[in-house]
Amino acid sequence: MKPSGKTVTLFGKNAKIYAQADAPSTLDQLIDVLRNKYHRPLPAADMLMSDVYQQLMPLVVNTKDLGSGVIGGVECDHLAFRTKEVDWQIWIAQGARPLPCRYVVTSVKENRAPQYVIDFRAWKTGTEVPSDQFNLSIPADAKKLSPDQLRDFDELPSIFAIKKRK
Repeated sequence: MKPSGKTVTLFGKNAKIYAQADAPSTLDQLIDVLRNKYHRPLPAADMLMSDVYQQLMPLVVNTKDLGSGVIGGVECDHLAFRTKEVDWQIWIAQGARPLPCRYVVTSVKENRAPQYVIDFRAWKTGTEVPSDQFNLSIPADAKKLSPDQLRDFDELPSIFAIKKRK
């Protein structure tokens, strides 16, 4: 199946494997399908949703303005938020283009509070994004999987097992 602009492709570059499926018509639907049907959550996908506020704010129980900071040479407002499951912080560029520069999510319910940090650079919106930026070249020796095989498509080596909580 050749990507046509209406296909989502998940590609494991180092493993040389990939899977393709029909893409839903909106980015919001695509993110939901990847999360729920194919078990492929995307870090910081909330930042790509059509209503970011609605994705992030309903579960917030506490907020704090931490002042300003500099991310990648850009002065930003630094805000912190707390929910029952995670704490998250966001740095928003000051000025004419108030876009996110950094997003940090900390899992407060997990041992040692693991977190991930996403730094955003060179934001492009609307017509600034040429469609040819979305072309993918899959190596000829890459093995194609069916989308239903994505459940076991994981970055962890097989010697690791996820323990169930008691």
